[in-house]
Amino acid sequence: MSRVGRNNQNIFQDNATCGAPAWIGKGLTCVCFKRKGTYERICFHLTPIQEERLKRLKCRMKVFFDASRRDHQDALRALWSATYPNEELQGLISDQWKKMGWQGKDPSTDFRGAGFISLENLLFFAKTFSISFQHLLEKQGGKRAAWEYPFAVAGVNITFMIMQMLDLDASKPRTFIRGVFLQMLSEDQWAFDLLYCVAFMIMDKQWLERNATYMEFNDVLKSTRAQLERELLMEEVLRIEDMPSYGLLC
Repeated sequence: MSRVGRNNQNIFQDNATCGAPAWIGKGLTCVCFKRKGTYERICFHLTPIQEERLKRLKCRMKVFFDASRRDHQDALRALWSATYPNEELQGLISDQWKKMGWQGKDPSTDFRGAGFISLENLLFFAKTFSISFQHLLEKQGGKRAAWEYPFAVAGVNITFMIMQMLDLDASKPRTFIRGVFLQMLSEDQWAFDLLYCVAFMIMDKQWLERNATYMEFNDVLKSTRAQLERELLMEEVLRIEDMPSYGLLC
């Protein structure tokens, strides 16, 4: 079993967000794209497991964070435990959350933009690449600005950016980026979550290179998206693990 599979087989329960996924039937997805000055076309049949993974991911993206749901509360507590294993959480509404980079003492108010999947992404990052997660959380390495980006809120924005970039709600692929990602998803059910981790690392790297401050966060996020798109379109990149920036994770 892969590192991702070992670390995350129990992170998300089938009924926590969308219920048990169901196969919606085989389909044929085609996308045209331009590479090296010529147009190419890729078509691939979606197998039952591929359809299932896409359907489940789209379902995850539609779940709003609900502070009254026990499973959502448990996910928040799990994030705290993974982030600060030696510090007891005083409550789901507490000033403690501010040091993780939430805007106030109630983190549930910051999930409105990207929903519950943004919490799942943070939890996946914390459990799968704990060293990198802690490195970014503590703003280790490089010359840091006096007004740094808030870690947790930045994570929510990264989730939202990736959702926009992949455009998975479209009935048919409209960009090659989406087509490439669907192929990656067919090979790895954690492709979206892995892409999130890579994106976070790219964002922080570009933040440092630009000596950015909080007022420049949106510009850094745009350049992060551009870097993701460039790497996903590389001919040798067939999996998230093949992306050059995947090597930033540890």
